[in-house]
Amino acid sequence: MKIYPLQFEPILKERIWGGEKLKTILNKPITSKITGESWELSTVEGDVSIVANGALKGQSLTDLIDQSPNKILGTAVYERYGNQFPLLFKYLDAREDLSIQVHPNDQLAKERHNSFGKTEMWYVMQADADARIIVGFKEDSSKEEYLENLNNKTLVSILDDVKAKAGDVFFLETGTVHAIGAGLVVAEIQQTSDITYRLYDFDRTDAQGNKRELHVDLALDAINYKKVNTQKRYETAVNRSNVMVDCPYFTTNFLPLDGTLEISKKGTSFTVYMCTEGNFEIRYENVNYQYKQGDTVLIPAGMHSYAIKGKASILEVYIA
Repeated sequence: MKIYPLQFEPILKERIWGGEKLKTILNKPITSKITGESWELSTVEGDVSIVANGALKGQSLTDLIDQSPNKILGTAVYERYGNQFPLLFKYLDAREDLSIQVHPNDQLAKERHNSFGKTEMWYVMQADADARIIVGFKEDSSKEEYLENLNNKTLVSILDDVKAKAGDVFFLETGTVHAIGAGLVVAEIQQTSDITYRLYDFDRTDAQGNKRELHVDLALDAINYKKVNTQKRYETAVNRSNVMVDCPYFTTNFLPLDGTLEISKKGTSFTVYMCTEGNFEIRYENVNYQYKQGDTVLIPAGMHSYAIKGKASILEVYIA
């Protein structure tokens, strides 16, 4: 299999809280006024990414991994995860608040759903004035206090409410109660999992007058009732990979590109670039590949040497 930088068709998701910014800001081909998510790289069952460019166009990411796991995933990733692509990459547009929710850890997710848990991070790409997110409890809480406030519809009063602006990074370990607030466009990097326990949805109804399902009982054992610190500070040195999040599941760096960088890799892990601002190109085997804001590109692990050039802000993700 001849490898090269791979782009995939976006998998677009309508959501009750979605809007149109994925089109107006990130150039996604949406036709709905309530598009909440663009899944950029996914092997979630029923939502597997399809190659959009080059000789491998039309093939699925799972097919490519089955054909050449070491070339695509990398030797260390393949050794750890087999043929599974362990991460899921998304852009989100929250026109309204998302539901207050929580994700189970690996153990609970495996027992209940035969799935990975869902540790995730958010990078805020655009924020309206006064946009905020909910992340964890204001102070250490308990199952009893949580249930009392949930039943009284005062849950928000005991949750930590943080103003969010472009460039902010939040790292959410499993068990952290959270909600992306209205007016935010976010790049999300997470374990490959679509398991969400919805705790409270502000009593919203859909076009047919139906409320969305809640998962109160399932969530009780999944919640971390301790106060957590989720916001990450990071350096912004130009033409350097500045660590934002380094966890067992992924490493994400902030790469402010201004010029040309020569990249050498050892083939242990794939790399993903998410272009959050500007434009850049990758030169590989005498071919130039062009990218703009909102693009996501998978660098197969077998691409050991290439150059990136341009003026852009890039999220660089791999598995250490």
